[in-house]
Amino acid sequence: MTAAKAATAATALTAHVGRFAGKKALVTGAAQGIGLAVARRLVAESADVVLVDRSELVLEVAAELAEQGGGDTHAIVADLEQYHGAEKAVAEAQERHGRIDCLVNNVGGTIWAKPYEHYTPDQIQAEVQRSLFPTLWTCRAVLPYLIEQRSGTIVNVSSVATRGVNRVPYAAAKGGVNAITASLALEAAPYGIRVVATAPGGTEAPARRVARGPAAQGGQEETWYRQIVDQTVASSLMKRYGSLDEQAAAIAFLASDEASYITGSVLPVAGGDLG
Repeated sequence: MTAAKAATAATALTAHVGRFAGKKALVTGAAQGIGLAVARRLVAESADVVLVDRSELVLEVAAELAEQGGGDTHAIVADLEQYHGAEKAVAEAQERHGRIDCLVNNVGGTIWAKPYEHYTPDQIQAEVQRSLFPTLWTCRAVLPYLIEQRSGTIVNVSSVATRGVNRVPYAAAKGGVNAITASLALEAAPYGIRVVATAPGGTEAPARRVARGPAAQGGQEETWYRQIVDQTVASSLMKRYGSLDEQAAAIAFLASDEASYITGSVLPVAGGDLG
């Protein structure tokens, strides 16, 4: 059994089988990390899932999940940092399944880790482009479909790093995700649409197969990254990193009908760190 299939089996054992039966889900950033863990869980819970990523690795992932059984699994390669990429992905998911019951906006992640005065203007822009605009664009692309069907849930993935060291541009982007969640929830509620978010803390994950950015080039950059790790653990009441399954479980709950009276909220999933 491959590592991917072993992880899938482990998730399926703890999943609420049938919770998403008949539901159509769209998960972005689904080729690895939290997005992949969410896609695995939704498939294990009987959803039909469209996985989106700009890496073609997502095609391999979707094929593996299809072997797991359950609902329909489909992959789309799209760059969600651009509106046309989000528009394409949402339209293709809608065409495939006829509706979208749940959108999980997971694209984002720190590219560089360093004190703010060491960021260049181009790096600041790249961080915001990576961790704010995919959520902003995909929410805009999906909203007309959800309004027309008078239902649906958007789960945005934010971060408790809105209060953290050596990631000011990323923190600003995730603060924007929180604002999208609160403001869009107000606008969407009259149409039966919920908009919620999780704010993950530090999360243990396998080495990324597609890196977010350049590796640390020297001792100073490694020290700056270590400061993030130390602050993350210190801020957690549980004094540890979480797991991918712990993040996926919270996202799946908010996406499910069990959370039907929750909207406009950001749920920290960070061992007690509220960000």
